[in-house]
Amino acid sequence: MEYVFILAILLLVLAVAALWISGRQRSAGGLPAGRVISADTGGWKRQEKPLYDPETGLAGRPDYLVEQNGAIIPVEVKSGWAPAEPHPGHLYQLAAYCLLVERTTDRRPPYGILHYRNRTFAIDYTIALEDELLDLLEEVRLQQRRPEASRSHDSPARCARCGYREVCDQALK
Repeated sequence: MEYVFILAILLLVLAVAALWISGRQRSAGGLPAGRVISADTGGWKRQEKPLYDPETGLAGRPDYLVEQNGAIIPVEVKSGWAPAEPHPGHLYQLAAYCLLVERTTDRRPPYGILHYRNRTFAIDYTIALEDELLDLLEEVRLQQRRPEASRSHDSPARCARCGYREVCDQALK
């Protein structure tokens, strides 16, 4: 009888430790409290297909979708170190995921999460951010109709990684 009691206590301690470790790993991964409903990373339930909005032509798959108090929160995980403020491209990528969540589920996310290696940003999904994203999408559509597009940056590192560098007449040296 004494062994059963000791075994029960040991199992309880192990269960509490496992929950604590799981919570720490979840937090370190940038996930908010809530239920993970899909993931585009290994080890979780995979999203079967990308989210798609026929009105804007946007399609994408956030790293995670977390259901929290009836809201669906997109989470985008970046492997690099966090800048002082999120890069505009990362911000608009997250805004696009928020828009896709709203358009495919009829539930507007109040915010999305950008998780870098050393810092996490909760980005409010405001009407202003949505309008900026829609303006940017319209600008992309206009640029796509042009016969030639000009380089849109002054970053040698970005230029060096570009897939069009070999044929670009505007490549940075």
